[in-house]
Amino acid sequence: MRSIAAGLIAASMLASAYPVQAQTQNSTLPVFRIGVLNDQSGLYSDIAGIGSVEATRMAVEDFKPEEKGFRVEIVSADHQNKPDIGANITRQWFDRDKVDVVADVPTSSIALAVSEIAREKDKVFLIDSAGTSDLTGKACTPNNVHWTYDTWALANGTAKAVIANGGKRWFFLTADYAFGHALERDAMSIIKANGGEVVGQVRAPFQSNDFSSFLLQAQGSGAEIVALANSGGDTITAVKQAAEFGLSQSGQKLAGLLVFLTDVHSIGLETAQGLLLTEAFYWDLNDGTRAWTERFVKRNGGRYPTMNQAGAYASTLHWMKAIAAMPDKEAARSGRHMVEAMKAMPTDDPLFGKGSIRIDGRKIHDMHLFQVKTPAASKQPYDYYDTVATIPGDQAFRPLKDSECPLVKTTAAAQ
Repeated sequence: MRSIAAGLIAASMLASAYPVQAQTQNSTLPVFRIGVLNDQSGLYSDIAGIGSVEATRMAVEDFKPEEKGFRVEIVSADHQNKPDIGANITRQWFDRDKVDVVADVPTSSIALAVSEIAREKDKVFLIDSAGTSDLTGKACTPNNVHWTYDTWALANGTAKAVIANGGKRWFFLTADYAFGHALERDAMSIIKANGGEVVGQVRAPFQSNDFSSFLLQAQGSGAEIVALANSGGDTITAVKQAAEFGLSQSGQKLAGLLVFLTDVHSIGLETAQGLLLTEAFYWDLNDGTRAWTERFVKRNGGRYPTMNQAGAYASTLHWMKAIAAMPDKEAARSGRHMVEAMKAMPTDDPLFGKGSIRIDGRKIHDMHLFQVKTPAASKQPYDYYDTVATIPGDQAFRPLKDSECPLVKTTAAAQ
């Protein structure tokens, strides 16, 4: 009990440590507050963290909401990858600090908790970093917009490609929490639907430092593909230890089901080369992504953006566009009303291009299958990916006909 109480006190202090950042001194305009909630000190700090806060700030600066009749202020906090702390911060923001939107939130178990609180308080939840496809499936709400990626899209991109290249027999090394379970489930269904076979699985504790016993099970499984259903620091550690165990030399291949640019940077091209992975964004896709990345890098200590950080920018931009389009700005205080307005507007930004938001809250855009370059092929830092294929948005995400989202069922019943 003492540790839980200490954690909640720490959460309150952290939430207060990032005070509301005013964009202007003009006090006559209505103010909307967005809270960026993520891991700023642990396993997922590289893939979101302070970089997502900075990306959100860039969106506000670029949009200039004051010129459209309202102000936007930003708060941020570290949820420490603990659902109780994340939920406590969220309630404090909504109840005390007049926050209208919570954004980012890596760690699916925390995102599921925040989703329910946002529904209860009728606020907006912009999901930029959490992966579980349940957020637009059985756990969907009218208050969610799931922007960047999800476990179904990751499995659909990477698993199909690996099977097409002959990888039929799979073994899963899965992070033992909501995200890992969802990624494993979605990948297994796609593997089986495309003629593959799952020969074994093991679940590793979240934030594990030693995967040796799990990798030994993978080696003895007879699998051709060892699938990593984990993320961030867990993926980095698993890939490095798999190289030490000689998995590739023994004829097995690794499939990283969620790999970020920062993960490849930490692993190094010598070890990561040849890895297939699926992402929603890469800094070197086109002129728009390159120009935005150049600005981001200067503001983020030389670090290049992940797709989560790009999602924080783009989702904030679209949220502000929806507010700007409302004649009555106070109507934007209702999360359900806001999300309805966001769904009604086509999306368009320099990082994800043109897209839309479905009835289930799923943001639709292209996904990209990449292969990690060899060290010789990389010409500069973070020049890590070759594009293998672009998956059109209408094919990248779970079809609505297969959705368990109550909103989809309700809409279908009304038609």
